[in-house]
Amino acid sequence: MISRNFKNVLVVSVGFLFLFTAYGGLQSLQSSLNAEDGMGVASLSVIYASIIVSSMFLPPIMIKNLGCKWTIVAGMVCYVSYSFGNLYPGWYTLIPTSVILGLGGSPLWSAKCTYLSIAGNAQATKDGEKGPDVINQYFGIFFFIFQSSAVWGNLMSSLIFGQDLNVANIPEDQLIYCGTADCGLNVSASNSTTTRPAQELVWTLVGSYIGVGVVAILIISVFLDNIDGKQASEFRGSHEPFGRTFLATFRLLKDWRLVTLIPLTMYSGFEQSFLSGEYTKNYVTCALGIHYVGFVMMCFGATNSLCSFIFGRLARYTGRAALFLLAALTNFGCIIALLMWKPHPDELAVFFVFPALWGMSDAVWQTQTNALYGVLFSADKEAAFANYRMWESLGFVIAFAYSTFLCLEIKLYILLAMLLLTAVTYPIVEYHAYKNPPPDAKDAIGTHGDTVQTEDKFIICQTKV
Repeated sequence: MISRNFKNVLVVSVGFLFLFTAYGGLQSLQSSLNAEDGMGVASLSVIYASIIVSSMFLPPIMIKNLGCKWTIVAGMVCYVSYSFGNLYPGWYTLIPTSVILGLGGSPLWSAKCTYLSIAGNAQATKDGEKGPDVINQYFGIFFFIFQSSAVWGNLMSSLIFGQDLNVANIPEDQLIYCGTADCGLNVSASNSTTTRPAQELVWTLVGSYIGVGVVAILIISVFLDNIDGKQASEFRGSHEPFGRTFLATFRLLKDWRLVTLIPLTMYSGFEQSFLSGEYTKNYVTCALGIHYVGFVMMCFGATNSLCSFIFGRLARYTGRAALFLLAALTNFGCIIALLMWKPHPDELAVFFVFPALWGMSDAVWQTQTNALYGVLFSADKEAAFANYRMWESLGFVIAFAYSTFLCLEIKLYILLAMLLLTAVTYPIVEYHAYKNPPPDAKDAIGTHGDTVQTEDKFIICQTKV
């Protein structure tokens, strides 16, 4: 029989699976589906800019007042609003819903990370295991289920758009603008190969995404335990100064470890935005057509999901550093290859190799970086994960902001530079953590948090008041 903590991890994971089946599918299509005047990419940039603003202030306030469960529900509602904006895409629908999504994005992810960390520490205390090991396992399970959303969301788009009879036949003289050959002046030429699917099919897809998002909200609302509800209730009844909670995200920047992790966190945003914004547009859509975007991103999602599960369990044997090294070397090789590759429809298999390798690397960046924040900043989880989302979102914003202005070759060099900077800064934090391991959560009872009795377990609610 599974524990209540493990059950809650599964509920959170399935809820996010449904929610990001919708959002992930829309994100992959934005640069191609709403390519006019760069509207789709602009909406993504607004989303992550709003997440930055949200990360500065909202997560600690919402989590401490609402608790993790209801913060997750509120964030999911914000995500579903973006799907409604895509029913009739335009500047007056996409941008406002992008802002709403962004404001809910950071509290959503911070609450999820905080919830998994609390559940992991609680289960470790109950089983007599190390907190970081259980947290790593829980994050691995979460990302194993969550990352498969890319498979289902993109499968939906591929099957629905595959019904379109007006599929573009891309001539040879247009293929010369694909890949790194696309350099600003040729953007319009490469975009001419993109045929937008029939509006009825777009409505069918977006309507399906809305339905899937509503199911996600219901799953969390009905089945997820409110494990920190008592703490939220007590906080609402306390008289803690508003400014102290409001500025919790910024106060944590006094910790040099968090500042040193900023390049690693921003790189996560850069590499994700490159695959969903640049690779899908300048390689897949340009050379194969928009109907192939879903299939290619399914490959990414499947690899990411499987590797997230494997790496979440493997980390306790290899350590984080070895996995980060594997991800860095894989991304480095992919970037160099993408600089040299001239995409052509005859090389169909190659279009799937890159997202598969990218998915393996992203599995490391996601599972291990999240777990690293949860272990290093266990006493300030809400503020720590808010910082994580803020700096990761800054990477997204920068990448999407220069998307329509720079040559693809330059974008790849920027991505490579961020990877090399990460390779310099991350080992400093890892070495310090190795020499000065953070105290295990189960040793911190009475010093770093409050112990709360529930039906069948103790939950360590770690806060820093």
